[in-house]
Amino acid sequence: MNAEIIAVGSELLTPARLDTNSLFLTAQLNDLGIEVVQKTVIGDDRVRLTAIVRTSLDRCQIVILTGGLGPTEDDVTREAVAAALGRELVFHPEIVDAIERRFRRMGRKMAEINKRQAYVIAGAEPLANDNGTAPGQWIEDAGRVVMLLPGPPPELNPMFIRDCLPRLQRLVPPLAIRTLVFRVAGMPESDLDQLISPVYKQYENPVTTILAAPGDIQIHLRARSAAAEEAERLVAELGGRIEPLLGERIYSRNGDPLEVVVGAGLRERSATLSVAESCTGGLLAGRITEVPGSSDYFAGGFLVYSDRMKTDLLGVEPGLLAEHGAASEPVAEAMARGAAHRMGSTFALSVTGVAGPGGGSDSTPVGTVCIGLAHPRGCDTRRFRFLGDRGRVRALAVHTALDILRRKLLQP
Repeated sequence: MNAEIIAVGSELLTPARLDTNSLFLTAQLNDLGIEVVQKTVIGDDRVRLTAIVRTSLDRCQIVILTGGLGPTEDDVTREAVAAALGRELVFHPEIVDAIERRFRRMGRKMAEINKRQAYVIAGAEPLANDNGTAPGQWIEDAGRVVMLLPGPPPELNPMFIRDCLPRLQRLVPPLAIRTLVFRVAGMPESDLDQLISPVYKQYENPVTTILAAPGDIQIHLRARSAAAEEAERLVAELGGRIEPLLGERIYSRNGDPLEVVVGAGLRERSATLSVAESCTGGLLAGRITEVPGSSDYFAGGFLVYSDRMKTDLLGVEPGLLAEHGAASEPVAEAMARGAAHRMGSTFALSVTGVAGPGGGSDSTPVGTVCIGLAHPRGCDTRRFRFLGDRGRVRALAVHTALDILRRKLLQP
């Protein structure tokens, strides 16, 4: 069975609010073997919402709406779904009584407009809301299921678990979905797809999805079967054919981000890490310390944008800066060695370059980044040219630096 989720609320169309309910619902539905095939965010417009619900019901067995069940005029979910189903709204006095009792417990008087929340679509089962005033609704219609759930997650989550999940378990045939996620670094998306597509195109089940971000590619393999063991076998079979093609470019097989993998490698070696950053402005240290417990292995860092700071804090020779410039491999090496020496760390990463949009030259164009890695046997440096705006160049620099360290940690 397939499902669609419709998140209702004009606030979700602004940059200030994010729809997190659909993530929770997708996880719950996938555990039942239900595939979410579409998610829609729509404002508080009854006509548009009615049309969206009709379209969803035409192509999907399960439709879940979140939000728009409040007491105000812009809460239009009840009216829109009733119109889409061709049903009336029926007033339930017992719901008003429950809302009034809730207000009395808070020492408040219920506003008259809260009575709007007592209207239930004809034939629907009201779902009690222990954490708010908006009841949910469960509707079965010609083999389809429609759920109306409140928008606030503290209200939606327990209502779905208590009231919707058991009903779905009775309706849905057993189907297991298993997912394998490879995360890959140091490879363009087009090159990766050219390498693995001859393999994954041989399979309709599992389905392969490739997601790309600057420097980071995720390969999602999703298998469906009536039996969990068969779904696991299918995803393992395809994964087992893809993995040798990518080799050590795969840095994670469980979805962990690169900073988690690097941290685990440092902890396994009982090693420590320091950083020296110029063009990335602390973004590298930020990625590393995003991981809980990173103080076990992260010694600290230096933010050195000026030549003077590189000299005073890291001991970079002024003559080296004058001869090669700050965005150079010799300076990246001196920065990495200086950070390792000053912090007494096992490893040190340095990043220096020209992130743009200005500051470039013929010999050092915008996007030039030099990365250094000091380690117990010496220091490695590499020069890169990253294309894109300032944000992309810096993101690629950070991700590449972490991957350089990851590959070093794989060596004996």
